[in-house]
Amino acid sequence: MPHAARDPGAVTTPAGGGSPGTIELRRITKTFGATVANYEVDFDLRPGEIHALLGENGAGKTTLMSILFGLVTPDEGEILIGGEPVVFDSPHDALQRGIGMVHQHFMLVPKFTVAENVVLGSVSPWNTRLRRSAIERDVAEASERFGMAIDPSRRVRDLPIDVQQRVEILKLLYRGATALILDEPTSTLGPAQIDTLFGILRDLRESGHAVVIVTHKLGEVMQIADRVTVLKGGRKTVTVERGAFDEHSLALAMTGRELQELPPRSHVAGDQPLLDVRDLRISDRRGHGVVDGVSFSVRAGEILGVAGVEGNGQRELVDALAGILHPSEGQVLLDGADVTTATPAARHDHGLSAIPEDRQGWGLVLDMTIAENLALAGVSAGEYTRYGLLRRRAIRAHARTLLEQYDVRPADPDLRVASLSGGNQQKVVLARELGRDPKVVIAAQPTQGLDVGAADFVQRSLLDVRERGGAVVLVSNDLDELLKLSDSLIVLYRGRINYQASVASVSLSGVALAMAGNQTSAPVAEVA
Repeated sequence: MPHAARDPGAVTTPAGGGSPGTIELRRITKTFGATVANYEVDFDLRPGEIHALLGENGAGKTTLMSILFGLVTPDEGEILIGGEPVVFDSPHDALQRGIGMVHQHFMLVPKFTVAENVVLGSVSPWNTRLRRSAIERDVAEASERFGMAIDPSRRVRDLPIDVQQRVEILKLLYRGATALILDEPTSTLGPAQIDTLFGILRDLRESGHAVVIVTHKLGEVMQIADRVTVLKGGRKTVTVERGAFDEHSLALAMTGRELQELPPRSHVAGDQPLLDVRDLRISDRRGHGVVDGVSFSVRAGEILGVAGVEGNGQRELVDALAGILHPSEGQVLLDGADVTTATPAARHDHGLSAIPEDRQGWGLVLDMTIAENLALAGVSAGEYTRYGLLRRRAIRAHARTLLEQYDVRPADPDLRVASLSGGNQQKVVLARELGRDPKVVIAAQPTQGLDVGAADFVQRSLLDVRERGGAVVLVSNDLDELLKLSDSLIVLYRGRINYQASVASVSLSGVALAMAGNQTSAPVAEVA
């Protein structure tokens, strides 16, 4: 590990030197109050393999990996490296033995350079030999060695999301990590970026590194995993080698039930658009255009998919459609009515519902009960008040109906919504926004972070909106999801539509190139 007198250019190794050998977790048990997060779980990670960890929300994946990384102490069980029992009291202890973790939300200092982030905390600030030029040269050599050419002088805040992720990986490798844990590493990446990441992981595997990927994307597991371990209800259900698993068997192991195919398209889109967006332009606080002349329309019985690498205007577009942001130019028409400057409440009254990307920050009030969250819109519209007083019995009755319809578990309207799993929290948002039979639904990353069972429920709910004659704008980082649900697709790049086509005529290579910024030959006027 690095120390005060670390020489520039030296690549560190774990304490004891060399590969850490097989990492084993034996009979790991961890409880939080009455909740059993892990129960007698066995898990092992071999040098030179990519091991996927699957499971529904609340299955215990995060707890198990947090134990391996030293963030959580198990109640029972042990960790062994190369057959030697070890105890981790902190992530520093884990990293000393060559284990590092890349979290879904990166732990970087945006205003620091790549080199400064990589060496931060690993070298002594009093070492006069480590001038900026020496540090940058050291980091550049390390990035080349690991196949991740990154400019060490660039500030992290100026880097695209996939390069920031590489900085996180490089930071751990620089400190000597030979086993990496990656939590949902592809959740914000486009196809080309995922291919690049998987190429890096394969190279690390070939050099003897071990990788754990915590993910819910079965297609990616099939693409890259050498082994898969599935957790359900805090227990391990299966560990299988490549060649002995497929998407169907993994989904069954995760959920304990068969997932049916999504229903075929049966509704024909109407002629008139329910949502019409015309030459929309939005600027950030510095006056830079983040949405630049975007136009599209969505008809009754149609789902429009919006693809793009994170940070290309999707979030601002969603906020503008929901009424949180007002555009500097352009129009938003909802069923023929101009709502460009209307408030979110007014748009809600016109038949628009929004499923926000941040369900905990924007979609729900965590300290309120499930029933109160389900009644938020109705209370503001006066549906649950009489003589200025809340009709709490009516609120609970309405909540019970929606909880049963949307299969929220547990179905107790008086529970605080904070006590629910992520999948069930998302079902509460769906119940509130879709239970009112809206004309138009804006859905931003509606299945992000959800397990395969919860994601399946969300996707079917959006298809139900289409079949009832509603219009849906689906913004997602998951291209497979967009192609599965959408009737037409647009790709945003730097705030502009860089590709547009009906899903039936989509070119996957064209979409991937458009997400990477390449101009494509697809006519953007193809979908009106």
